Amino acid sequence: MHSAETNASVRIDDLGRKQQIAAELLALAYIAIVAKVAVATGAFYILFPELAALSYDIFTRPRGSWASAPVLLVITPVLTAVLGTLVTRALPYDYFSVMLAVGGGLAIVLVLRSPIAPAISAGLLLLALGVRSLWYAPGIVFGTILLALLSSIWKKMSDEPLQNATVAREHEATVPSAESYWRLLPLVALVLAAVFVVKLTNLRFVLFPPLVVIGFEMSIHTRRCPWATRTLSLTVVCMLTAAGGLFCRRYLAVGAAGSVTSMAWGILILRVFDLHVPPALVVALLPQVIDSPTALYAVAVGIGTSLLSGSFVLYNRVLRPYFEY
Repeated sequence: MHSAETNASVRIDDLGRKQQIAAELLALAYIAIVAKVAVATGAFYILFPELAALSYDIFTRPRGSWASAPVLLVITPVLTAVLGTLVTRALPYDYFSVMLAVGGGLAIVLVLRSPIAPAISAGLLLLALGVRSLWYAPGIVFGTILLALLSSIWKKMSDEPLQNATVAREHEATVPSAESYWRLLPLVALVLAAVFVVKLTNLRFVLFPPLVVIGFEMSIHTRRCPWATRTLSLTVVCMLTAAGGLFCRRYLAVGAAGSVTSMAWGILILRVFDLHVPPALVVALLPQVIDSPTALYAVAVGIGTSLLSGSFVLYNRVLRPYFEY
């Protein structure tokens, strides 16, 4: 059954070679537009890093779950961003505030039955950056609305040979059932452990926001998650995209050129490793919104991803049988 689900997912997601390249170029063009608007207006919160993951997945998988929910694409990140704003303005970075941001983000996604998992990290990003601005949530609206519009146009232009019934089943499968919520307990434990390491090392980005999204997909959609069975590759990919994004920030500065080059580097890494992990593109784009990032950013990402990969393998091999039987 496992292989059948995996193969079905591949058939749903496949694009022709030319379409794949066109989709990737479209995602890069979209990020360039968002970055240019952010720089031109001075509203840097428009450059929401998770837009890298969302645009890449939506354009390369125009019939996928994220592309199939344009309304939730706009609503979900805004709600989690509002929550994150309230938490960040009221509390310092510690166990309680992190759990409020992460737990609240998870609750919003689950209550809305939204497939837009990247929205979970919107609130945590504010805590990680120490941003208290009220313009963060409104800034996200521009990027998500533009992406939803472009997604609708791209879907109509796409000539994927898919049947509507198949697409509907794939979308429904991304929404977790109440019975699967217990799988989030190891993720919660990981978040707490990561906060402990953050306080121990003072490396805030050990708990980099996309890490929660990566862990959520591994926990809830284990059988369909492309990186759930490739945890070593996941760690290497995230470290490489972090290093590339840091390099682009240092030598191309903040703006369209740095953002597009960072994302292009991330896409190249995903292609080299043949691994569809959109949150890794967020890792590449994050240095664009970090004040004076250093090489420790890539080190922190490596530590955080290693914690996630190690705990996931340990849980599946040792603890999971006790929950399932």
